[in-house]
Amino acid sequence: MEIINALGKPCPIPVIEAKKALRKAAPGETVRVLVDNDISRQNLEKMAKGSGCASSFETQADGNILVSISVAEGAGAGTAEAAPPIRDEGLAVAFSKNTMGTGDDALGAILVKAFIYSLTELDNPPETLLFFNSGVRLTIEGSNALADLKTLESKGTIISSCGTCLDFYKVKDKLAIGNVTNMYAIASAMGSAGKLINI
Repeated sequence: MEIINALGKPCPIPVIEAKKALRKAAPGETVRVLVDNDISRQNLEKMAKGSGCASSFETQADGNILVSISVAEGAGAGTAEAAPPIRDEGLAVAFSKNTMGTGDDALGAILVKAFIYSLTELDNPPETLLFFNSGVRLTIEGSNALADLKTLESKGTIISSCGTCLDFYKVKDKLAIGNVTNMYAIASAMGSAGKLINI
């Protein structure tokens, strides 16, 4: 199997690309991923261990790291893709801002996009995504998260943006995905969620 070139790709892309390759691989085959930092190497090894696969790595002369993951017996051959994705009933993710974490906003924008992309790769996508305050900017025209949000919507995830917030930022006419909702409905969705993640 050819080597997956994940050089320069931020977390969690190397892990996601490796998982996709593992789903297609037959038992006994080896998936190889080339990364340029030790954090990616560690994340790949954790994913391999969690999947019941053996892994090893080799540091190249140029400093890059080649991680090899051997597909365990009973895994691979598309087993993870055999059934259509099911929503994680009761999981709601609330986005109160268009960045993730505190500190540098540029980094926060990168992190929130990576987080939304990661949601598309979950075996069980969330039931509901709620956007309010500056979080509504993630659902309007020009948002770099739109493609991933559309993927989630196609898997059955309900996407709702606060109408008051859209009006406040004067972007209601630019809403590009999901529906307009109100704070009572947001509070109800958060209160009835089996699991809630606040961003």
